[in-house]
Amino acid sequence: MKLPDLRDAEGAGVHERHGDTAPLAAAAREAKLRFHLADLRGVGSKIELMAALEKGLRLPAHFGSNWDALADCLEDGDWLGSDGCVIALRHAAGYRKGHAADWSTLEDILAEAADFWRERHKPFWVFVD
Repeated sequence: MKLPDLRDAEGAGVHERHGDTAPLAAAAREAKLRFHLADLRGVGSKIELMAALEKGLRLPAHFGSNWDALADCLEDGDWLGSDGCVIALRHAAGYRKGHAADWSTLEDILAEAADFWRERHKPFWVFVD
């Protein structure tokens, strides 16, 4: 599967992408974007989801493990970096199916963050596997 131009903030957002994340990480490095990988395998609760996101996204120490704190962190320029970022969420299907309301909230927060950064001309990509 061909990757989009990761420097393109207009095309950034939340996208489905299955398969190996190594090409995605390499493309992010080439585009000078931060790359974050959160593995959601076995995540069965909102608490576990927040812990997986905190670890995988390397969220700041002040992250409060709730939706509002996640939204705040994703719109923090220090966390994002100067050029933008690429996030890969691996093994999301189990959580998505078992926790549809929480998954919808997460997708909304990610999409809002992408919109926020798009307005500032910085790419914020999320690829869900």
